[in-house]
Amino acid sequence: MPTGAEIQQNFTGVWHMMMGRSEGLQFFDLSVDGFWNSFYAVLVALPVLMLGWVATANAIPEATTFGLRLSLMLRLLVADIGVWLLPIALLAVIARPIGIARRFVHYVVATNWASAFFAWAMLPSMLLRLFAPGADLTELVSFLLFLATLVLSWRVTVVAIGEGMALGTAVFFGVLAASIAALVALQSLLGLGF
Repeated sequence: MPTGAEIQQNFTGVWHMMMGRSEGLQFFDLSVDGFWNSFYAVLVALPVLMLGWVATANAIPEATTFGLRLSLMLRLLVADIGVWLLPIALLAVIARPIGIARRFVHYVVATNWASAFFAWAMLPSMLLRLFAPGADLTELVSFLLFLATLVLSWRVTVVAIGEGMALGTAVFFGVLAASIAALVALQSLLGLGF
């Protein structure tokens, strides 16, 4: 597990990339170990993701017992982790044919830490969903934060790929489409179609 200083360093790199600055990559460990260690970002994001699962469980009237709520939260865990990891696995398969193999590690490390950063950026939305479910402000804040994360994620992708805006944008939309497909498939498979 990374230290607090390492998490801050990775988030600083993500911030630079969101501002369109390629020097943000210098904050990351882009070695083989750094690649695998970047998946600790899932654990860094876990507390905020758990708030989202609790808010979702609270919104399901049928989840009345502890067992049903726990089952729902475990299925949400599997879905969220799948949506995080499956597009990366798909991109690993096609990285060489689409010409980004030399930047694949850069992309994975940067987007793993960006995903953790975005999870924490969504904290206000999660807290509103938990404590003020159904409020108009909750929906508005969630929507605005979602749009902001899309734009900033696109910027991180373009910088990480480093092969121009066209290829970076294509990778961004390809991964976004794969993420949506994974979400729909996992929700259906796990019975989360509510």
